[in-house]
Amino acid sequence: MGDLWLCLLLPLSLAAFRGVKGCLECDPKFVEHIKSSLANLIPSDVPGRTHLLERQIKEMINLSFKVSHRTKMLRVLAVQKVVSLRTWLKNELYKLGNETWKGALILQGKLLDVRQNLESKLKETLKNFCEVACSEDCVVTEGPTLDCWTCLRITTQCFKGEYCGEEDSRKTENREIALFLILLAEAVILGSALLLYYICVTHRKKMKATRRSLKKYLEQKLEELMEMTDEKKEKDFGIRK
Repeated sequence: MGDLWLCLLLPLSLAAFRGVKGCLECDPKFVEHIKSSLANLIPSDVPGRTHLLERQIKEMINLSFKVSHRTKMLRVLAVQKVVSLRTWLKNELYKLGNETWKGALILQGKLLDVRQNLESKLKETLKNFCEVACSEDCVVTEGPTLDCWTCLRITTQCFKGEYCGEEDSRKTENREIALFLILLAEAVILGSALLLYYICVTHRKKMKATRRSLKKYLEQKLEELMEMTDEKKEKDFGIRK
């Protein structure tokens, strides 16, 4: 039954690839919360506040996208784990909001630390979950699993194939066939080029030989004509005498 679910969900994943996201930003409310939390961290009278806020929001929201799209093995995660990561990030931003404002540079440094810690936690969580979910002795966990690429919830807890970074045998076979056809086409093109070169070189040699023969023939005929002309002049000269 689990394999059936995977077969049904894979086409949906491919169809939704243009709208891919990351584990954390699958929840629109979470994204809005991050925006409001970061906005509360920066006073309204800070110079360049709008640009600073937009950049920090973009870096924070896109972080999980970068992590989960590095390899196919970092694609799925238990929903409960996602919730834990979201809660951790909300708490970190809440702590920063309670601190005294010390300037934009100080805040950017602290937000950088938060992002680095979040990235480390997300990598470790995704990797640990994948090692369990993709193992042969997979232990079924409670609750649904989130496909971080499509934001779809999957009832299967144990995975294989593309979700675990493994290539489908059919795709591998098709790739090998395509590679063979490419090599065959290159061989045909190279062979055709060599054959054409050989024909051109052979034809050129034949043409040179033909020109030489024709030139020699014409020279011989010209000599014969000259001799005939000289003989005729001599005869004419003898008759006049």
